[in-house]
Amino acid sequence: MPIGTAVHERTLAICESLNYREWSGYYAPSSYETHHEHEYNAIRNAAALIDVCPLYKYLVTGRDAAKLVQRIITRDIVKVALDQVIYACWTDEHGKVIDDGTVTRLGENRFRWTAAEPNLRWFRQNAVAMDVSIEDISEKVAALALQGPTSARVLREAAEAEIETLKYFRVTHGRIAGVPVDISRTGYTGDLGYEIWMPWGEAVKVWDALVGAGERHDLHASGMLALDVVRIEAGLILTDVDYISSKKALIESQKYSPYEINLGRLVDLGKGNFVGRAALVEEARDGPSRKLVGLELDWDGIEALYRESGLAPQVPTTASRVHVPVYVRRRQVGRATSTTWSPTLKRMIALASVRSEYASPGTALETELTVEAVRHNVGAKVVPLPFFNPPRKTATPPA
Repeated sequence: MPIGTAVHERTLAICESLNYREWSGYYAPSSYETHHEHEYNAIRNAAALIDVCPLYKYLVTGRDAAKLVQRIITRDIVKVALDQVIYACWTDEHGKVIDDGTVTRLGENRFRWTAAEPNLRWFRQNAVAMDVSIEDISEKVAALALQGPTSARVLREAAEAEIETLKYFRVTHGRIAGVPVDISRTGYTGDLGYEIWMPWGEAVKVWDALVGAGERHDLHASGMLALDVVRIEAGLILTDVDYISSKKALIESQKYSPYEINLGRLVDLGKGNFVGRAALVEEARDGPSRKLVGLELDWDGIEALYRESGLAPQVPTTASRVHVPVYVRRRQVGRATSTTWSPTLKRMIALASVRSEYASPGTALETELTVEAVRHNVGAKVVPLPFFNPPRKTATPPA
């Protein structure tokens, strides 16, 4: 059964809904209140504190640490400066994505690596004969995400660290409540935000300090339901939903290359050899057969379908991870993988995997919509990702 994270004693006390889910063997609040509306609004309009301790975390050190990272990920680690974070993916020998996460360069040969799934075995398989240490620090390092427009104000009050000059995808070091912390300008919300890394046993002190500083800035604890909506708005993918790790795929069509899930920008074919490079060179030349796109559903069409059933249109209260077919003239050309109503954009939006010839912005498609247990098709238009991309996300100094 799941166990509590480093701040479980705090999250349990305020989780009025008792609505939890399992995340990597830990209890993760789905929502703290009976509905996640306030938690979503905190992320987009104020500040939200999110427990992300269940992330898998690895510390890679030693003379060949940079060499190992370079061998595994598709990006060029040579270009990454000290205290810089990069978002990266890594593939198998066939160029199919195993996982995605962040790599933080804490020293010349010292890296903190996060992942959605366990990757220790894969890392060590590729480290044979290298002078490198790979330590699973998932239960030693806790992580909290502080996200939202007022998150910088909260940190200015709570942290002894340089916040004003901290650039997007960079790290600074300091203290919160006397606890040594790393603060990275990163997150999974597509908004202004930070992730705070600290010793597992002292995470409660940091949580309390952030909550105390956040009282003046409308800070709320937020759970996974709100996070699911904002990550779709930000065009951010989720493993086991928008793609399947090649290590878990049962059939070939369940395996995805970076080019097929909008991660082609993370592939540096000029950096030299890495796992999967040969297959990716070939795919870059020929082009992928499918692509991940954004869809905006036709709201007038949705209203009309409900009206025909004698109902007012019903907006789903949570993001859907159920795959539904995408059509062109009744012929299936893909599937929507994540769908949600966006409270900020006032639209029904979706991430979808479609055949490449239908992936251009403006392309008219249809997707399946069920009303009163009857399946219908409703119009959808391909739009650029991300759906939501505010300037404050990358602004320095932070807005």
